[in-house]
Amino acid sequence: MNTLVIENVSKRYPNGVKALDSINLNISNGMFGLLGANGAGKSSLMRTIAALQKPSSGFIEFNNIDIIETPQIMRQGLGYLPQEFDVYPKISAQKLLDHFAVLKGILNRKERQDQVSALLQQTNLYQHRKKSVHTFSGGMKQRFGIAQALLGNPQLIIVDEPTAGLDPEERHRFLNLLSEIGQNIIVILSTHIVEDIQELCTQIAILAQGKIISKGSPSALVEGISGKVWSKIIPKDQLEEYKENYQVISTRLIAGETQIRVLSDKQPTSKFKLVTVGLEDYYFAQMFLNQSLKND
Repeated sequence: MNTLVIENVSKRYPNGVKALDSINLNISNGMFGLLGANGAGKSSLMRTIAALQKPSSGFIEFNNIDIIETPQIMRQGLGYLPQEFDVYPKISAQKLLDHFAVLKGILNRKERQDQVSALLQQTNLYQHRKKSVHTFSGGMKQRFGIAQALLGNPQLIIVDEPTAGLDPEERHRFLNLLSEIGQNIIVILSTHIVEDIQELCTQIAILAQGKIISKGSPSALVEGISGKVWSKIIPKDQLEEYKENYQVISTRLIAGETQIRVLSDKQPTSKFKLVTVGLEDYYFAQMFLNQSLKND
């Protein structure tokens, strides 16, 4: 069983921006979802875990090894698919993956060929192995990105905003691949898309302004607001009035009408209907409550 322990990790950049503020997480095998809006600090946390930058303070341990003091240990056992992974030489997928394998220190040619072939099979790219990677679709490029991340049999894989720009079919195929991989190692999935983690991740954390504002299993978190979210269709010009009088956690336009969702322990008025809540409702509720505390 692999373990990743993060204790009181903070990161302040030279320009004064505090990107991470006292992060505490314990992660073991399986898929772990890190959810937050763009700019919440997700990429800063991923880069810190990956030993690409040192935290300003705090402690990170992977499998009982201090990776701040010995970052090379983490780099050798890590698979990383960054948010921007879109520049490829005009060579075949097979040759490019072989090149990455050499860079990862897999110098035995037979071992390298076997691993490259196996990973192309696993990511369903073997039939495209002789095509140039720059001609691949977005989903194929992301699957190739996972193939390179899996080189060397890492025990921890980090994927940062991996489904941005993918069509629904490619996204579904990619997430299924991550789920299979996550059965025996740690996979950290960083995203701002709730649907990416709702059914795949056994544990999640919500990040806002560099802080963890909630963490736990998706089902337990959602259960915490069950029976407390209500919806109503309202005229668009009354939205601000409702925001002043109720805890409006989200709004959406449905068939030209505005639907609001309100957080309340009891039915606000007889015209509000109780809704079946999901992780998206929980996320919006946490973001609303966090912003309310910040404004007080």
